[in-house]
Amino acid sequence: MDLNALRTANPDHWSKATAIRALTLDAIAAANSGHSGMPMGMADVATVLFEKHLKFDASAPSWPDRDRFILSAGHGSMLIYSLLHLTGNADITLEEIKNFRQSGAKTAGHPENFLASGIETTTGPLGQGISNAVGFAMAEEIQRAHYGKRVVDHYTYVIAGDGCLMEGVSQEAIGLAGRHELSKLIVFWDNNNITIDGTVDIADRTDQVRRFAASGWNVIEIDGHDPKAIDSAITQAKSSNKPSMIACKTHIALGHAAQDTSKGHGALTNPEQLLAAKEAYGWNHGPFEIPADVKSAWETIGSRGAEDHAAWKERFAQLSERKQGEFNRAYAFEAPKKLASAIRAFKKDTSETQPKLATRASSEKVLNVVNPIMTETVGGSADLTGSNNTKSADMGVFLPENRKGRYVHWGIREHGMAAAMNGMALHGGIRPYGGTFMCFTDYARPAMRLAALMKIPTVFVMTHDSIGLGEDGPTHQPVEHLAISRATPNTWVFRPADTVETAEAWELALTTSETPSVLSLTRQGLPTVRTEHKTKNLTAQGAYVLAEATGKRQAILIATGSEVEIAMQAKEALEAEGIGTRVVSMPCMELFAAQDESYRKRVLPAGPVRVGIEAAVREGGWDRWLLGERGREAKAGFIGMNSFGASAPANELYEKFGITVEATVAKVKDLLG
Repeated sequence: MDLNALRTANPDHWSKATAIRALTLDAIAAANSGHSGMPMGMADVATVLFEKHLKFDASAPSWPDRDRFILSAGHGSMLIYSLLHLTGNADITLEEIKNFRQSGAKTAGHPENFLASGIETTTGPLGQGISNAVGFAMAEEIQRAHYGKRVVDHYTYVIAGDGCLMEGVSQEAIGLAGRHELSKLIVFWDNNNITIDGTVDIADRTDQVRRFAASGWNVIEIDGHDPKAIDSAITQAKSSNKPSMIACKTHIALGHAAQDTSKGHGALTNPEQLLAAKEAYGWNHGPFEIPADVKSAWETIGSRGAEDHAAWKERFAQLSERKQGEFNRAYAFEAPKKLASAIRAFKKDTSETQPKLATRASSEKVLNVVNPIMTETVGGSADLTGSNNTKSADMGVFLPENRKGRYVHWGIREHGMAAAMNGMALHGGIRPYGGTFMCFTDYARPAMRLAALMKIPTVFVMTHDSIGLGEDGPTHQPVEHLAISRATPNTWVFRPADTVETAEAWELALTTSETPSVLSLTRQGLPTVRTEHKTKNLTAQGAYVLAEATGKRQAILIATGSEVEIAMQAKEALEAEGIGTRVVSMPCMELFAAQDESYRKRVLPAGPVRVGIEAAVREGGWDRWLLGERGREAKAGFIGMNSFGASAPANELYEKFGITVEATVAKVKDLLG
C-alpha cells in the first residue's frame, strides 16, 4: 500500500484520518491492551462519513433526529472514542483517551452506551451491533410515519467486520432488514480478510456481497481507503430504496508492520514499530498530541450539525402541543397518565368476574387495554403470534407499505428479534416487546443479557413456561430458564399467578426506564386467585401474603405462576387437618429482594416450615427464600423439577413429576415431623 500516494492525493483528509490512527496507537500502547487494527483500517471510511454525511451535533449528542452511528465491531472501540474526542464530545476528553481501558474510565474496552454520550449501543459481542441497527432503522420508520418527515428523518450507519457477519444473528438481522426495505440503514463492511486465528478463509468462504444481495440489499464495492469512492458510495446508498451494504476493501493495521496479518487485529504496542508507523503516516507528533489545525478541523465537523439541530427544533415546535408532549414523554420512557387508571379498572373487573385463563391469554387482554393508550409500544412474535398472544386488536402490521404498523412478524429469529428490540429501545421513543416460547430464551439470551447491561426496558414475553406446555415434550419445556433469567443482573422476571398479577407485571414492565423484563406465562388455564380487588400493585412488592393461616401459623407455602393454585389447594387441605398455613405469591423475586428487610421478614417470618412450589429447578434463586436470608431461619422443602420434562398432557406431567397438592401436603407434614 503506497501511503505516500494516499497522503499526497488527499492531504486534508489524510491528516484527519491519521489523527484517528495515531490516537488509537497511543491509547492502546499506554493501556498495553486493546485492538488496534480495525480503527487503523477503517479510519478513512469513518472520516468521510463524519465529515460529509453524518448528521450530528457534538454539543447535543442525544438530539432525537441525529443520524445514528453504530460500531458493531466493538473491539475497535478506539475508533469511536477517537471520533467523539476529535469532534468535541464533552464526555470523551483527552484524559479519557489516555485512560483507555482503565478503571473508572468512560473509554471502556468495548463501547458502553451508559458510560458516555455519543455511544448509541453497547457492542463487543459480535453481531449484536448490526442486529441492534435493524431495530434503530425500524424505529425511525415507525416514528417518521407517526410524526412526519419534518420531525423524524435520519439514517443509521454501521461499521461491521468479518466477525460480525460470521455470527449467526447477523443473518437474522440482514434478512429482516431486506424484507422490510429499511432504506435508511447503511452498513460498511470492513473487508480486511483477517480474524484472530488468521485469514478469513481458514474458517469461511461466504461471498458476503452475494449474501446481502440475496437478502434484498443494495450492495456497493469500493476501495475503503479512497475518500472519493467512499463519499460516492454513501451518496449512492442514501438514494437507494433498499438497505445498503458498502463492501470496503481495507488493510487492517494500515501502515504498521503488522498490516494484513492476524497480529494486526490486536494490541500493537511495540514502541519501535509504533514510531515507524507514525513516520510512514508523516505524523511527527508526540503521544496523544493532535496539532491544533487538525483538532480544529475535526471540531468544525462536530459543530456542523448545530444548524440542522436548530432547524429541527423550529420544525418540532410546529407540532401540536399534544404531539410534542407525546414525543417527549415517549423519549423519556414515561408512561401516559391514563395507564395507571386503566390497569386499576382492568384489575377490578378481573377480580369481580374471576376468569380462568392461561396467563398468555391474560397478557393479550392486558395489551388490548394498554396498547391503544400507550401508542409507542411496538409488539411482535418470533412466528408464534397465535401462541404468544402478543398482538392487540388496534395494531396494524409493520410492513414497507404500512410504516404505521406497530406489530412485527419477526419470523423464526429469536436472537435477531431480541437484538432488534434492544435497538428500538435504544433509538428512543419506542417501547418494544416481543414473544416466543420460554424455552427459546436460550436463543435470545445474548441480547437479553445486553438489555440488562445497557439498562434498557425491553420486554421479553415468554409463554409456554413450564411442563404445563404438555405434549410438545422436553425439548420445549423450560425447567432451567427461570433460573438463568433470574441469575442475570438488572432483570425483572415475572411469573404471574393469574390475570390480575399479569396486569400488574405489565404495568411495571412498561413504567420502568432502565430494567428489562421477562414475562413467564402459561399455556394452561389458571383460576383467578386475586379475588379481592386491591388498588395497590402488589406485584411491585415482589411477593406478598395471598392467603393467611386461619389458625396458628405452622407452614408457609411460597409459589409462583401456575403453582400458586396448587399452594392454595394445599393450604385448604392442611388447614382441614389443623395445620395453619400461609400462602405467599412470589411473582418477582428481584423486586422482593429490593424491599426493605422489615417487609421481607413480615412476609417470611422465622419459625414456620417453608415449602417452595414451582415447575422448574430449585436453583432458580429459591434457597434464599426457603432457608432464610441467613440460611437458618426455617426448615424447608421444594416441590418442583430436578430433570427434564416429558411428552404428555399437562395434568399427567404434574402427577408424574410430583408437583401436586398431595406432594405439597406430604412435604409440609414431613418437615413438621
